[in-house]
Amino acid sequence: MIEISDVNKSFDGNQKIIEDLSLVIPDGKIIGFLGPNGAGKSTAINMMTGILPIDDGTITLNGIDIEKDPLKAKQNFGFVPDRSDIFLRLKGMEYLNFIADIYQVPAEERQEKITYYAKQFAIDHALGNYIQSYSHGMRQKIMITSVLLHDPDIWILDEPLTGLDPKSSYALKQMMREHADKGKTVFFSSHGLEVVEQLCDEVAIINHGRLLFYGTIEELQDEYHTDQSLENVFLELTNDA
Repeated sequence: MIEISDVNKSFDGNQKIIEDLSLVIPDGKIIGFLGPNGAGKSTAINMMTGILPIDDGTITLNGIDIEKDPLKAKQNFGFVPDRSDIFLRLKGMEYLNFIADIYQVPAEERQEKITYYAKQFAIDHALGNYIQSYSHGMRQKIMITSVLLHDPDIWILDEPLTGLDPKSSYALKQMMREHADKGKTVFFSSHGLEVVEQLCDEVAIINHGRLLFYGTIEELQDEYHTDQSLENVFLELTNDA
């Protein structure tokens, strides 16, 4: 479970990027995090994962405060950022072993998982190559694989489907569903509204750093008295917000 309580964030004392954001992300569900470019999605995610400090408020992951006990909190989640251009001078296998070492994944278990997920995402042939030689999609796949190695309770994914080929995208969506069905948490941002509508149990929509809506698609349609698609309601909701 992720609990975000009255969180605020501004840069250099200017206008708030995140304003009084409160969300409870339950176990056992896939939650889509939506908003236009510049709405504050990545800033919120970076605070959830301890990359950015929180100005006001608290964020806990499985009851652990990300600022008070960051190391313990980070053991509970896996994070795929929206940029996959890190550790470029490592080979794919070196990077996966590096992550497995951090999370103390036993040698036999890590090898089984690396073999399985590398085949699922069709990157098994490239694990001996440097990540800087990978395409954007392959870099995304290696990042996702590294998250899956230590089987965290919480998945926090920032645009995880961007750059993936259809087969890999399908495989990841299946994994997300299976993870939630085990009673665990999947929280991901996306601009692919059709995918969100098909996959997510609930959606959270923000704009200008403020939460506009949180609930199911059906609740969104009921609140705005429409049977339109998520895409149409989203565009109306964020157009003048």
